[in-house]
Amino acid sequence: MEAYRHVIVLACVALYMVACVAVGIWAMRRTKSAGDFFMAGRNLGIFVTAMAVFSSTLSGFGFVGGPGLVYRMGMSSIWMVICVTIGYALSFFLLGKRIRLFAEVYQPISLPDIVAIRYNSQTTRLLISIAILCGVMSYLGSQIKAMATVLQEIIAENSSATWSLEMCVGVSCAVLVFYCATGGIIASVYTDLFQGVIMVIASVLIFFTAASCIDGGFSEMSQTIMDDNPEAMGPWGALGMMGCLSWYFLFALGGAGQPHVITKIMMNRRISAAKHILPISVGGYCISALLWLSIGLVMRTLVLQGQHPELTSADAAAPQFLQAYANPILAGVVFAALFAAIMSTADGFLNIGTAAVVHDIPQAIRGKSLQRELLWARVATVVMAVIASLFALYSPFSLVAILGKYGWGIFAAACVPVVAIGFNWKRASATAANVSIISSLLINAAVLVAEKYGMVFPYGVDGSALALLASLTIFFAVALLAKPPELPADVAAVMDI
Repeated sequence: MEAYRHVIVLACVALYMVACVAVGIWAMRRTKSAGDFFMAGRNLGIFVTAMAVFSSTLSGFGFVGGPGLVYRMGMSSIWMVICVTIGYALSFFLLGKRIRLFAEVYQPISLPDIVAIRYNSQTTRLLISIAILCGVMSYLGSQIKAMATVLQEIIAENSSATWSLEMCVGVSCAVLVFYCATGGIIASVYTDLFQGVIMVIASVLIFFTAASCIDGGFSEMSQTIMDDNPEAMGPWGALGMMGCLSWYFLFALGGAGQPHVITKIMMNRRISAAKHILPISVGGYCISALLWLSIGLVMRTLVLQGQHPELTSADAAAPQFLQAYANPILAGVVFAALFAAIMSTADGFLNIGTAAVVHDIPQAIRGKSLQRELLWARVATVVMAVIASLFALYSPFSLVAILGKYGWGIFAAACVPVVAIGFNWKRASATAANVSIISSLLINAAVLVAEKYGMVFPYGVDGSALALLASLTIFFAVALLAKPPELPADVAAVMDI
């Protein structure tokens, strides 16, 4: 079987690409309206929704960026893994029932729709739409870069040709555009279902494969890495205590402000389903995170022991491990599922970004969305994918996970106060929401500029965590100092339930 490894891997990836085209065409036939394109008709079952929630969070961020972080920083990134599960719990506790009630009563097709209703403000709709667009560019860029990185490694390993990262980004963007523009969110959630199940199974198999690569298993890996760099295997990793604690804050509380998760909560068929969706999502994420940790540790150990060449990029840890050490069939299946994860997650981000462009921003500015909304949604999908590809290539963040972390931070700072807090606190006003969103965008822009010029915050504190802390402080301060807003009777009634 080893003699046919390259053929098996390429065949699995090729079959997946064909499957993407088929899913896009199937989903296009089921997509009859903008509501179908953006919200899947709010008719998803428990298991499909649960798989879509955890898959959209992990994806290329976890399966390419995660092992890269472990390879580069040691145990620092475990704070991301643990804290995201807390973020799931907060999301469902604060919004699982409330946001679905709003969706049931008002029949929105986007998160800014509900935000505009809650705050009775088109300005708030405009600002939250802009914040979502900014976060989408970074997070979507991380998915495209992850897909291009994997594609580049596969081609380099399995053929004599050498493709540049720019060429791989172009191919990845082209496949992504076809898949997303045809099927909308329906294609995304059903691909999430497929890849979620596959990655849960494959992560367990990869975990045991990684353990068997080194005599002594994970104990030997820990010792080898510790001998090279004691800090890497400590509780804080190479990032340090304050950096890890700021990640804890960002990923635990910030998890309740991720619009791709909140939007999927709005899509489930029944309001009561949230209590069943949460444990399935958390369980799937925790099992799949075994791949994140195990590949990063084993690849760092193999390099330190001289059994594998030093990686030119930390993000190459996962694809190189799969091609060199995993069973060929397992490697092919994981690569296919990895592409599925990236594609479906990218589709989800393109979906919420497109909704902002063709529906929410026009609604906020001119009082109505664009005519032929479904057509313009597909056009906007193409344009946004191209812009995100450029951001992936030329942003100051070299690692996939750090690029994704920046997008996560934009979403968190803008949406946690306005959505997670504001939908549970009647005193929250439109003014508080607007000032909070503006401050979050300005601070995150400053973080981007600082990263561009190599500036770091003292003690390794993460800039995105500071943006979230600042936006929360401003939100509470403005809301408490101002006169409590008068809510429309129907909004107050929904918030009282």
